[in-house]
Amino acid sequence: MNDERTARLPRGVVAVAVAGAAFVLLPIAGLAARAPWSDLGRVFARGTTTRALELSLVVSLSAAALCVIGGVPIGLLLARGRVPGRSIVRALVMLPLVAPPVVGGVALLTAFGRRGIIGRGLAHLGISLPFTAGGAVVAATFVAMPLVIIAVEGALRSRGRELEEAAETLGASPWLSLRAVTLPLLRPQIVAAFVIAWARALGEFGATITFAGNVSGRTQTLPLAVFETLQTDPGAAILLSVVLMGVSLATLVALRGRLFAS
Repeated sequence: MNDERTARLPRGVVAVAVAGAAFVLLPIAGLAARAPWSDLGRVFARGTTTRALELSLVVSLSAAALCVIGGVPIGLLLARGRVPGRSIVRALVMLPLVAPPVVGGVALLTAFGRRGIIGRGLAHLGISLPFTAGGAVVAATFVAMPLVIIAVEGALRSRGRELEEAAETLGASPWLSLRAVTLPLLRPQIVAAFVIAWARALGEFGATITFAGNVSGRTQTLPLAVFETLQTDPGAAILLSVVLMGVSLATLVALRGRLFAS
């Protein structure tokens, strides 16, 4: 049965698409081909590797949860609220998605560093975020939250307000309408946004190394371990890279029905 969404394309378009796909796939294939698979046990038996993996999981899951807590209300506000200068606000909250990660790390230092706008107050409370695991969570949250905002706003804009309006007509308050109608409808997109934010946080490098540092056992996540290992053991770095690529691929495959037409 032919899919009504498919169409015959000019051969030139297909050829360029194949070349573009090859450009993306060849480096990934190179990683898999060059990986010293026999050393997998040795690499993951290292204490530094297991600690980096454990820290990466804690940081990325914590960041994904914070992204949902902060990103869902922002997406709701942009899609449904009365926001003066909506396009400017949207552009500002999307900046971490397009700004160089190192710049994001520097921005975090100016805000949450010991002499930062907020960091000074936190320091008086005995809280220090730079070069700590908490700082790694903050950095990952900063770069991943726009993905949640995009998912929520896009989902709301793709459907009308008929159900919410019906609930309001029946006397539901805005809070009840949100809790009983809007959020249940958004549940699949919120789950998908959580997983995408988690995958992005798991691979975060630039903002993390700038704001949280690369201290083994304290702030060194798996991407930072790949960077450090590459200097002394390229084979191990390739293996760790394949592991991160595999996690990202599994995430995209698991969400294919929610991100793309299946």
